[in-house]
Parts: sequence; C-alpha cells; structure tokens
Amino acid sequence: MDRSLSLSVIMPVYNEVYTIEKCIERVLAVRSSHISEIELIVVDDGSTDGTKEILHKYKERYPHQIVFVEHGKNKGKGSAVRTALESAKNDVCIIQDADLEYNPEDFDKLVVPFIKENADAVFGSRFIIRDYARVLYYRHALMNRFLTFLTNLITDLNYTDMETCYKAVRTGLLKSIPLRSNGFDLEPEISIKLAKRGAHIFEVPISYSGRTRQEGKKIGWKDGVMAFITLLKYLLIDDIYKDDEYGSHILTSLTHAPKFSQWMADTIKPFVGKRVLEIGAGIGNMTGYFIPKKKYVVSDLNENYLKYMRNNCKNKPYLEVKKVDLTLQQDFDWCKEQFDTVICLNVLEHISDDVAALKNICTALNGDGRAIILVPQNQSLYSSLDAVVGHVKRYSTEQLRQSMIASGFEVEQMITDFNKIGVLSWVLNGKLMRRKHFSRVQLKILNSLTWLFRIINPLLPWNGLSLICVGKKAGSTET
Repeated sequence: MDRSLSLSVIMPVYNEVYTIEKCIERVLAVRSSHISEIELIVVDDGSTDGTKEILHKYKERYPHQIVFVEHGKNKGKGSAVRTALESAKNDVCIIQDADLEYNPEDFDKLVVPFIKENADAVFGSRFIIRDYARVLYYRHALMNRFLTFLTNLITDLNYTDMETCYKAVRTGLLKSIPLRSNGFDLEPEISIKLAKRGAHIFEVPISYSGRTRQEGKKIGWKDGVMAFITLLKYLLIDDIYKDDEYGSHILTSLTHAPKFSQWMADTIKPFVGKRVLEIGAGIGNMTGYFIPKKKYVVSDLNENYLKYMRNNCKNKPYLEVKKVDLTLQQDFDWCKEQFDTVICLNVLEHISDDVAALKNICTALNGDGRAIILVPQNQSLYSSLDAVVGHVKRYSTEQLRQSMIASGFEVEQMITDFNKIGVLSWVLNGKLMRRKHFSRVQLKILNSLTWLFRIINPLLPWNGLSLICVGKKAGSTET
C-alpha cells in the first residue's frame, strides 16, 4: 500500500477579493490517498480590497485547518512565503497562489514523487504534457522559457518551467535554505538554491488556467527583469544554507575546491582499507575519493546532510548512510569490530571529551583496524573561522598523541605538514579580518593553484594548518 504524507499549503494573498474564497474552498476540498493531512497557511500581504475580512471569516470557520497571518503592509510574495514557512509543520510545503490559475486537484500528482521516488522537491510544469491549459500571452511564455533556459545553464538541470508557482519542497529542506527574495524573484532563487543543494527534483504536468491582465494578473515585465538579476546573483553567490551549528555554509564552500579535497584524499588514501566508516561525512566532499569499497558507511548528525547522502547512494549497494553521534557510546553498538578503517576528518575538534569519542571509534575497529584522524593544528591560530564552526580547540602533536594513546590506540604516523600554505589564508581571514567564511574568489584561487601548493608545501618552514594522525588499535598483530 502506498504511503501518504502531510502537506503545508502556503498561500500568499494580496488583493484577491474575487477569487480567495473559491481558492480556499478548493484547497480544503482536496482528498487523496497520498495526502494524510492538509494545513493551509494564509498570509495576507497588506490587502486593501476586502480580502482581509474574508480571510478572518474563513479562519473562524476552519480554526483547526487554517493558520492566518497578516502583514501590515504589502511586502511581496517572497516575504509572505517566508512568513508562512515559520508556521509550517507538515512533511511537504507547497506554494499556492490565490488567483485560481493553479488547480489544487493537482496536489495528488505533486506528492507522488515524494512517496515513490523519495523526491526532495517537485515542480508542477505547465509546459510538459498536461490535461489542459488556457491559451494566453505568447511573449509572457517566451520570457518564461528564456528565464528557464538561463536557469538550466546555471544549474545544469533540465527544468521545463522554472517560474511555476507549484513548487513542492520537503519542509525541513526548505526551512534550511535562506530565502532572500521579497517578490516574484523568489521563483528563480528557490530553483537555483535547490539545485546547488543537490536536491532530487522532479517535475509533473499540471493543468493551468492563466488569467489576463484585465482579470487581474499581477506579474509583468519588471518581474522578468528582477528574475534575470536574481539568476545572475545566485550564479555568483552560494547562499544555500542558513547559519547553523554545523557550519554548513563553510562545508558547502569547499565543494568549489575539489582539487584541494583531492590533495587531502591522496594524503590519507594509503591508510584506507576495504571496510570503512566515515564519521562526519557531511555532504560527501571526501567520500567520493575513497569509494567504491567492500563496505562503506557514511555518517553525520545533520539531517540535511543525511538526506542528501541517502539520495546519492541509491545505486551504490556498498554505501550505507547512518546517523552517528561520535559522543554517544550507544551509537556504536551496531558496529563493534566491523571496520578496518574509521575516517574522522575535522570532527574531533568539536568535542570536549575527545578521549571518549576516540574510544567509540576504537570499538568500531577490528583487531588490525586503523583510525585516520584529521584536526586543526596550533591553538595560536584559533580565530573567528574556528568559532563560527564550533571548534573547541586546535591541537598540538603531543595533545593528539596523548588523546589517541588514552583511548586505546598506538600512533602509527603523525603528519604535521598538511596544507602549510593554508596557515597564511587562515591568519588573514580569521585573525586579521575576522571573517566567518571564505570568499568564492579565494576558493577558486585555492582550487586552481593547489598543484603549486602541493609542490612548495615541503619547502615552507612551518607546520601545516591541519594535523593528521594514523592510529592502530593497541595490540594489533599487524607489523
């Protein structure tokens, strides 16, 4: 039997006195075996034509189904969506304009890919085969196709209708994306940011009954210009994670330096075995350099990362995704002595009791197992960049050695010279400029010059930005 899910329908409203009642009734009348519950969140965006009074009436009539929020003045569709999103509590959010151009009966089509394909987002397209569509403005459609074409160039996806109102997105995912647009430029912003987050996006055909300008259609050529500007903006800016305790915005920025990640992978790859547990894998920046393996388990605490990784391991039978808290002993009960390698990169420095965390790693290793631990080096370099991602400390060689020994490891190798050139950038950005992130220009320079940094790295007379320790389980029979 098919699963069902719950919907939060977000309805921004501005001066729709003639259509709002019918639109609300259509939403509340939706019945589908795929939809277990519908909550309707209506945001009146400063209406002055009597719409507000109608909404109050419906709120009183349906107090348990409608959440009603008011803006004192008109702020735009994007602003209304942000306001509504704060109240959303169901599995999936879908945006519903109040002008009756889109038919809520299509909700059933929109939820199916979430259930059958584990979609992250589903767009209702007016341009793939559908039941019907009202014939309207050619130039409007032409502009839509042009903006969709530009979006596809930027994202390397094949959207057919970027400007569609019907965008259904998993609520947790949508809430984790910073939405900045106030008007109709929300459409390209969501489309690009979902793509940059690696979301699994589907399209389904929907019916469409567009209205004319005489009937009150609000979108015009100025909105097209704003959409174009928004596309250029988010081509250049990776504003795709809200600030959180995981430092997601910094982690994501590293995807723009794959050659640097390759350098890190090449450094530790000689120590990686065939059965691997990766702690704090994030969105898999490093994972791709080590697979395929006989068994590879990626883990993290961030649910957004875990969902991303689950979507990307469907055709990799050797790859498994688990939520693992390095500080909880019970999170390792399932994997005692199952792995010959545990990779833990840029995680230990977040934990106050690092010995307890390393003991948990030790339990996951078989008799000859190795732990590969990478941490930031040199406490004197501690800066705003450390603070923003929650680093408890930076390590010295002796500190990490003592923690490894105390948790049941023998130190096989200590690599102190990884990424010496990074010290200069860290001091500049974190100590002198007190930045909380790296600029995209800097990351592009890092990526393009990594080949040079690898050559000159041994020549620089100081320790590296990171410290890598390879530890064997104490009592290992391996020589």
